Amino acid sequence: MRVFVTGVAGQLGHDVVNELISRGYEAVGSDILPEYDLSVRYVSLDITDRAAVEQTIEEIKPDAIVHCAAWTAVDAAEDEDKKDKVRAINTDGTKHLAEAAKKADAKFVYISTDYVFDGQGTKPWEPDCRDYAPLNVYGQTKLEGELAVANTLEKYFIVRIAWVFGRNGKNFIKTMLQVGKNHPQVRVVNDQIGTPTYTFDLARLLVDMIETEKYGYYHATNEGGYISWYDFTVEIYRQAGLTAEVIPVTTKEYGLSRAARPFNSRLDKSKLRENGFTPLPDWKDALRRYLQEIEA
Repeated sequence: MRVFVTGVAGQLGHDVVNELISRGYEAVGSDILPEYDLSVRYVSLDITDRAAVEQTIEEIKPDAIVHCAAWTAVDAAEDEDKKDKVRAINTDGTKHLAEAAKKADAKFVYISTDYVFDGQGTKPWEPDCRDYAPLNVYGQTKLEGELAVANTLEKYFIVRIAWVFGRNGKNFIKTMLQVGKNHPQVRVVNDQIGTPTYTFDLARLLVDMIETEKYGYYHATNEGGYISWYDFTVEIYRQAGLTAEVIPVTTKEYGLSRAARPFNSRLDKSKLRENGFTPLPDWKDALRRYLQEIEA
């Protein structure tokens, strides 16, 4: 099986390529960078360029496409001078890839987010829920990407994730470790609830998926229950042996974000088991392995 992976310079795409290699599949990685040091073939691709996408997919002829590339800077997406670019990447770029996948008769995996919902209430969001109400530009454009995939293809997996961390790139854990090493106290919100997602574990699940034809919408985060960012930070510091005091605050008290954030990022993952997929491990175990990996 030949698999084309977008966004390989990011956290998830990099891990997906490594998982494919470990199973003996042929992987071709891509990103916007002119060059990128990858152990497999790398193709520089601007997904906002429809003709370039079509030409690239026609030439590579993948059996599956795992689309990890996205604009993920949530606050910056609110800037007036960036909104068109965000939509060009998250909406138009996804549509271009979906159209190319249809011509190639390739399976398609689209990585989405809990931000497609309004983030209210306490009930976990179910994967087939269509009560969309994005709170910000990022969520709206990711939803538009979802719809482009679902309206174009039949052989697709739309996988919503949350609170992502991985070795390759910036993330919440790396930020909190840096803050905890340099400050005696750190304020962290305790009224946004969800579950972390380790890209190493998620990559395994995504490759499991493309080995099947169990298409549809899924939610995938690590197991271990729902927590707040405050709870997550406390455990990060406990495992990393840091003594900084973690002070819980409300989102309103924290008050630094330009983009509205969801309070309820609980994702119902039961559909994974129902379709025979192995859920991701407990988030505390994922954190332990991650801290070992980055030697924190």
